[in-house]
Amino acid sequence: MSKIIRVTTVPQSLGGLLQGQLKYMSNHYEVIGISSTGDGRLSEVGITEGIPVIAVEMTRKITPFADLKAVYKLYKIFKREKPTIVHSHTPKAGTLAMLAAKLSGVPHRLHTIAGLPLLVATGGKRKLLDTVEKFTYACATKIYPNSYGLKSIIVNNGYTTETKLKVIGKGSSNGIDTSFFNPDLYSKEQRVALRKELNISQSDYVFLFVGRLVKDKGINELIEAYQIISNEYKNTKLLLVGTYEKDLDPLLTKTEKEINTNANIISVGWQTDVRPFFHASDALVFPSYREGFPNVVMQAGAMGLPSIVTDINGCNEIVEQDTNGIIIQPQDVHSLLEAMKKFLENPDFTKKLSKNAREAITRRYERLFVWKKLHEEYEQLLKK
Repeated sequence: MSKIIRVTTVPQSLGGLLQGQLKYMSNHYEVIGISSTGDGRLSEVGITEGIPVIAVEMTRKITPFADLKAVYKLYKIFKREKPTIVHSHTPKAGTLAMLAAKLSGVPHRLHTIAGLPLLVATGGKRKLLDTVEKFTYACATKIYPNSYGLKSIIVNNGYTTETKLKVIGKGSSNGIDTSFFNPDLYSKEQRVALRKELNISQSDYVFLFVGRLVKDKGINELIEAYQIISNEYKNTKLLLVGTYEKDLDPLLTKTEKEINTNANIISVGWQTDVRPFFHASDALVFPSYREGFPNVVMQAGAMGLPSIVTDINGCNEIVEQDTNGIIIQPQDVHSLLEAMKKFLENPDFTKKLSKNAREAITRRYERLFVWKKLHEEYEQLLKK
């Protein structure tokens, strides 16, 4: 049985971004997971996915000495385990794992791109990140952008040759389990109860954001737009599900102040299960600056919510304009405001979008479909 090692920077990605995929692949291959310990979360991922896991500490920041140490540890592991495939996800794990895999002679070195943080960097930092990106791709034998838009960006920036790139299926790193993200699992009574718990009236129109509360997710623009909405439309609420990352990507001080003082903005922090919050809401607002292939937008659609998203790769593939959502320009408060107003003022329009939302996801991004396509890719590589 062929051995495959999957690598991510943190265990939240190994067990969250790739949830269920490692267990599925372990039916066909010997699978090992590698990530940082994450305060014991890596062990939990191993138990949940039913695979052995190995801890290698990696950081999401630029830490040269720690990175070299991680490369050496990965090299030693790869030499000992002798995998046929090393497949990495997330930027730092990609760079370190692809270098270590190349040095140790792993024949198939695969890296999935689920977003390019460097796209919003400038100056010297952008040049450094561009160099690192090209280096990662050079060490890999195959690169998998998880959207067609991302593939075009990689080609246009000259990070690698188009022959090295391939999108699996119709995009997404892991697809979505539409039997899990299913509005039929929740009752009207549950919606009423959660709204009551959150101090949301049954007549309120609830805009929902799920994700990290950071600049790159468009939170500054979202709060600025909602501040106007909440003054003009009294029966609205903004529900925020996610945590801050003040050390990596802080919000403006005025944005945080508005979140903390506006009674119509409800911030519930990180949640293990986001489905009840989708069920209690009316629309997703996701004004991100950059994405690979956002799970949140797929989750919202599977739960029957229309979405307002920015015209960036991934988002503009999941959402079709005026079919299951509205696409706006990124970093544009005015267009975000107008889209939110359109949802509020045109109930028949939003009802149509909601009706289309789930079908658009189940048809293109069901999780098992993505897994099977990746399995086919592995088999083709192993035959070589």
